Amino acid sequence: MIFTECKLSGAFIIDLETIEDPRGFFARTWCQREFREHGLNTSTAQVNIGFSRRKGTLRGMHYQEPPRDEVKVVRCTRGAVYDVIIDLRPDSRTYTQWAGVELTAGNHRILYVPQGFAHGYQALEDNTEICYQTSEFYHPEAARGVRYSDPKFGIEWPLETTVISEADRSWPDYRSSQAATAGALL
Repeated sequence: MIFTECKLSGAFIIDLETIEDPRGFFARTWCQREFREHGLNTSTAQVNIGFSRRKGTLRGMHYQEPPRDEVKVVRCTRGAVYDVIIDLRPDSRTYTQWAGVELTAGNHRILYVPQGFAHGYQALEDNTEICYQTSEFYHPEAARGVRYSDPKFGIEWPLETTVISEADRSWPDYRSSQAATAGALL
């Protein structure tokens, strides 16, 4: 596997090193030793599949609050997605910046999403499927999100959003959600 840190601190794009022959190819998509050598979290609590029927479907931007925050390792297994992450770690040099990468069944790329990041994606083709590992179990009480169209981030989605859940459409602006969280902690 080839690990390339993206513009957001701690996030990696992972390209496969394939061994090819007349049958096709073989490649590793997960290796605990290689992840550990790059200083990455190697815990896996769940493996999930997300399926989008229609091109333009948008899911996100999701994250879990500490102490339930999670790492995600994301791969597109059918079709194509534009996968977006936002750094929500206040002490990070890339705080509130976003990055997007195209993951397709054909390019076999993997995205490593660190703890403290919001994550979402838009289907670029009909009948698209992603598979992702998480380092933490899903905890509904810790689930949070930021709106995919929040001007604070200015995410440039490649397609018009054709399908989105009401929950994802209704996440508050990041500033208001931060103020509400801070108020709840006082």
